[in-house]
Amino acid sequence: MEGSSTKINLSTRGFELLFYRAALPLSSRTVSYLSDLIRRHREKIRSPWRRLNPGQQALLVLVHLRKDETLTEVAAGFGVGVATA
Repeated sequence: MEGSSTKINLSTRGFELLFYRAALPLSSRTVSYLSDLIRRHREKIRSPWRRLNPGQQALLVLVHLRKDETLTEVAAGFGVGVATA
């Protein structure tokens, strides 16, 4: 989905912020590994439901760490609130 944009409304001094999805150079093995860690942690703490599934949550974390985007930017890209991110 590279190049598609998502328009959201944030009160940022009268400006609307535009966010885009971009490719991230990560192996599927990395995302899978982190997803498994998250899934096991959820089972351990007995937390079966979250807004994002373990794969999406893993990708959100990796995007945040790899691209150094703010949680506001990452949350908007994943369609969740900042508190969720």
